[in-house]
Amino acid sequence: MKALIVCSSKSHGNTRRIADRMAQVLECEVVTPESVDPATLGGYDLVGFGSGIYYMAVDPRLRSLIRHVPRADRVSAFTFFTSGAREIPLLGYHKPIRKMLEAKGFEVIGSFSSRGFDTVGPFGFIGGINRDRPNDHDLDRAAALAARLRKRVESSRAVG
Repeated sequence: MKALIVCSSKSHGNTRRIADRMAQVLECEVVTPESVDPATLGGYDLVGFGSGIYYMAVDPRLRSLIRHVPRADRVSAFTFFTSGAREIPLLGYHKPIRKMLEAKGFEVIGSFSSRGFDTVGPFGFIGGINRDRPNDHDLDRAAALAARLRKRVESSRAVG
């Protein structure tokens, strides 16, 4: 199985820690949005798209990359996010990115989110929130999802 993880992680590296743990399971590389050629993403079996959440939105670099990806056929994708605040179900950080990916022909087969250390705005005055996140439990959950995704993609490749 050929996999790739595209990760936008600033500030404290929360999202990159999640990406690195998933990459161990998927045996793949983690790259930044600006370092990957959008035209090459259709050549993978599974592509992960991850970002920290900044002011309730995904990093613009990741959104820009997805906008420039040509239509992909039969490529599975997943999304993952870290944020200081709990995800608001009606807004869902993953929903806009999921819609963008599906419009490009990706089959989004999973999503993951975790709290992350956050010192933005007033949180910086108190030393931040979620200082210990993502923690080992969060990283183990990310690895478990990656294992399930890997198994699903490998199974579908064997059938198809």
